[in-house]
Amino acid sequence: MSPNEIIIRGARMHNLKNINLSIPKNKLVVFTGLSGSGKSTLAFDTLYKEGARQFMESLGLVTDGMSKPQVDMISGLSPSISVDQHPGNRNPRSTVGTATELFTYLRVLYARLGHRPCPKCGQDVPPALNLKELSIDENEENAGEGDMVACPHCGSPLPEISMTNFSFNKPAGACPTCTGLGVMADIILEKCFDPTKSLKNNGVLIWDPFNAERFLTTLQRAGQHYGFTFDIDQPIGDLGAVQHDLLFYGVNSKQFTQHFPTHKPPSTVLKGNFEGVITNLKRRYTDGLTESGLKVKLDTLFARQTCPDCKGTRLCLESRQVKVNGCSIIEISQMSLEGVAAWIQALTDSLSEEERLIAGPVVVDLMERLSRLITIGVGYLTMDRSYPSLSAGEGQRLRLAALLGSGLTGVLYVLDEPTIGLHQRDTTRLIKVLRQLRDLGNTVLVIEHDIEMIESADYVIEFGPGAGKYGGEIVIAGTPAEITTHPTSITGKYLSNRRLAEKPHPRNQSSHQLVINGAKENNLKDICVSIPLERLVAVTGVSGSGKSSLVFDILDRAARCKYYGASEPPGKYQSIEGWEYIDRVVTVDQSPIGRIPRSNAATYTEVFTSIREVFASVQEARQRNLTSRHFSFNVPGGRCERCEGAGVLSINMHFLPDIQVRCPVCHGMRFKKEILAVKHQGVNIAQVLDMSIDDALNLFNMNPEVVNRLKILSEVGLGYLQLGQPATTLSGGEAQRVKLAKELSRGGKGHTLYLLDEPTTGLHLADITRLLLLLQRLVDTGNTVIVVEHNLELVAAVDWVIDLGPEGGNAGGQLLAAGTPLYISQFANTITGQCLKQLLSV
Repeated sequence: MSPNEIIIRGARMHNLKNINLSIPKNKLVVFTGLSGSGKSTLAFDTLYKEGARQFMESLGLVTDGMSKPQVDMISGLSPSISVDQHPGNRNPRSTVGTATELFTYLRVLYARLGHRPCPKCGQDVPPALNLKELSIDENEENAGEGDMVACPHCGSPLPEISMTNFSFNKPAGACPTCTGLGVMADIILEKCFDPTKSLKNNGVLIWDPFNAERFLTTLQRAGQHYGFTFDIDQPIGDLGAVQHDLLFYGVNSKQFTQHFPTHKPPSTVLKGNFEGVITNLKRRYTDGLTESGLKVKLDTLFARQTCPDCKGTRLCLESRQVKVNGCSIIEISQMSLEGVAAWIQALTDSLSEEERLIAGPVVVDLMERLSRLITIGVGYLTMDRSYPSLSAGEGQRLRLAALLGSGLTGVLYVLDEPTIGLHQRDTTRLIKVLRQLRDLGNTVLVIEHDIEMIESADYVIEFGPGAGKYGGEIVIAGTPAEITTHPTSITGKYLSNRRLAEKPHPRNQSSHQLVINGAKENNLKDICVSIPLERLVAVTGVSGSGKSSLVFDILDRAARCKYYGASEPPGKYQSIEGWEYIDRVVTVDQSPIGRIPRSNAATYTEVFTSIREVFASVQEARQRNLTSRHFSFNVPGGRCERCEGAGVLSINMHFLPDIQVRCPVCHGMRFKKEILAVKHQGVNIAQVLDMSIDDALNLFNMNPEVVNRLKILSEVGLGYLQLGQPATTLSGGEAQRVKLAKELSRGGKGHTLYLLDEPTTGLHLADITRLLLLLQRLVDTGNTVIVVEHNLELVAAVDWVIDLGPEGGNAGGQLLAAGTPLYISQFANTITGQCLKQLLSV
């Protein structure tokens, strides 16, 4: 066996068909093929997990429950690191600066070099410099706390500045009004009170469609736990950031359970998890609303606003007044990372010899981290950008930048579509970064559909020939040139001819437009954008050029306010004309469809409801008096109560992540034996959940309601997906297509505005062709579809392109051109135009 290869024999997990494969080490290797063809199964479920298991085993760590993949043999594996699409950090307090540690280093800089005004005489107080070596650790975090310095002008005693003063997660630095969140949340009282439908509650007449008495009681108990007072007899007022945390993110506290209302709490609460008021309400009072409809209805009860004291900057006044080289830490946090790098360079040139000794190590580390982030294509981001607001691709690239700084060698890196959210120009930069990882002596394995990435690989492995049970084989493995000339390679076909369509889909012209006037949210430069209706429209531009600000922050939020009464205000704009031509707006983004494993494509699209009704109608089910409820794994009745319908049990590994093991009672089947005994067409309900969507289509071909929903899932390219696959394992692109399928299944007569965020994510070019036909079908029935998109092959096939730029961050936000793809390709001064010109000439 060659030491320069990873050798796999008999891989048969999921749909892999006992494949044998040799992968060259220390190369940039691309796995490609149709969605569901087996790429992720081999890359993540087999290679990555086995590499991690073997590494832990070599260290003598417990690996019980970390089962070996279904494979005869794997040799030549290295310790593995994965960079997938799932954002790991959803904490609203986390920012780009804190997640990358840039803000930590910046806090050190301001603690050592910061100038501030004396609160008594108003004169400048210079830093109390010392020459001790700076080190960012737990001791440095609190260095100087409690020490005092004197104002050189009036002699007034002042506390010495420490890193803590610049942390919005600690009392010494956080704005006291919002406790460092930057936002406030108020209950809108007039929407909770109704004297005609009141409940007597401590002398106050209250009515709330979600049961105000329990709602306010829960708030009061939570207030006791958090340590703030809450008097139901008085106006509710503003609970600030504490309420914001409580309502929208919940807490984890075993002590809270004893204060919970008298009704029997759910099992999660009995285990010590307080689920938050919003989850509590959603679980009990859905009133038949859909998840999105309920969210809008709940939004109307709350008013969220920027903190009036800190203006959203999170820090207290004293910390905001400290300046280095004329700038506060807030001003630096609001700069793009590229702008911060320029500021650091200017600061370095202005430092005195003494200041250079103090700041030198910090400046070097800051510049190294900034350089990696700019190289990776996220230089347009700002440090104060909320981490949960990042796209899957942005979060992935931040993690990739951290890997670049590690300097590790001999590692197997497994990346899942790192080009997500990148303009073609930025993809070129990313390829250089991946080659740097390779040149350090690592094997870089990338799941990818981007043509440029495939062409730049050292080795390409195409899976197929189809998806699901029709995939799981190796079509070809070789160099990009060998892939291009292979007669049966679908990828090779698109490598040689990158066009999805020869010209945009012809359709009747409509004179109606939706016009956004004075758009100036984030980096948008007070632009006016006209969007032709009943068209397939692409909004393009490099990362950070303002696409999402225009489509989602302004247009989407304005539509939610207009059509659904949402309270969240839209981004800054002057006016929007043309609403009279639109009946409703549907936004389909890449946020998860569920944060718990119980949620899946079948439950989210509600097809599982119809499937349960089919099983309840079976003669054996009727004889046993079984209803559709008994065929649900989410409620007591027919589910296995040992695992509560999950099919697995979670084992606490203490200092290691929890692991999932198969339930010993139901053996992963989720249901009781008597439920599994009921069969439709010879298949029980658990077997249906294990089926692919395409297989389920054949099984339920005589049930129109089931078929209609499943057919749409198949048409959006998800025919390979298992019906019961946990939502937490879906990629951003898969989650978005599940949402799109749900919306399409509702039907409609046109005049709907669809807003999509990179719908090509996770799709092979052959799948994009199918998606394009589906989007064109929507437009043909009188709807308007707007896609924020980077995929040039799709952009070349739309009716209209709106190109923003010219760069990202402060250098973006301008309307560069608008017109047909051919028209845009004539603008040589735009990056999108240059790329389209090259593509359309193929």
